[in-house]
Amino acid sequence: MDGMEKIAARIRADAEEEIARLNEQTRQTVQEILGKYEAQGAQESEAILARGRAAAAERLERLSGAVALERRKLELETKQQLLEEAFSLALDKLCALPEQECVALLTDMAVRAATTGREELIFSAQDRERIGKQVVAAANAKLVEQAAPELTGSISQTKVGALLDKVVKNTAAIVTGAGQLTLSEQTRPIRGGFILSDGAVEVNCAFETLVRMQREGLERQVAELLFA
Repeated sequence: MDGMEKIAARIRADAEEEIARLNEQTRQTVQEILGKYEAQGAQESEAILARGRAAAAERLERLSGAVALERRKLELETKQQLLEEAFSLALDKLCALPEQECVALLTDMAVRAATTGREELIFSAQDRERIGKQVVAAANAKLVEQAAPELTGSISQTKVGALLDKVVKNTAAIVTGAGQLTLSEQTRPIRGGFILSDGAVEVNCAFETLVRMQREGLERQVAELLFA
């Protein structure tokens, strides 16, 4: 091998060695780049997953809050409906009282509501025909007894008879000014009870009005019984 061939071989060997060195350096650089991007990709993937989990948790929380709110709304609506039904049932039972119980109740109400004893009692058309006269007569008798108990009691105990008793009570009513309630010719579209009228002044003793007024004070107690 002459000198030129030796030089050429040396150059080839150096070139191959340089190529191998460059290849290794390139491989290491590529590995470093790949490792860097893999780590970055993993970080970004984890960040994306974390954001996704946070968004899902936030959405779940919002949905849970909406469900809880809707549940409370439905519970409240249901309770209000049940309370309405309870008081409606109470009104139905009042309106369906047996005749004598109804007369006794309305008599007591009329006596309590009367201020002059000369008011008119206005009933529904049905109750006016059914019990109107009974209530007025019984209420007047009680008002007279309250106004002049000694007079009515002493004469009634003589047992002269029902006619004399009626005369005495009528006389006592005139003397005391009490017990002169009258049955009005008017009627009102009420379910039960009556309207006590004294000219332009009226006292609403209709059952539906009384139940509505009592509901304000009793609703909490009724709710505690229903939903305990």
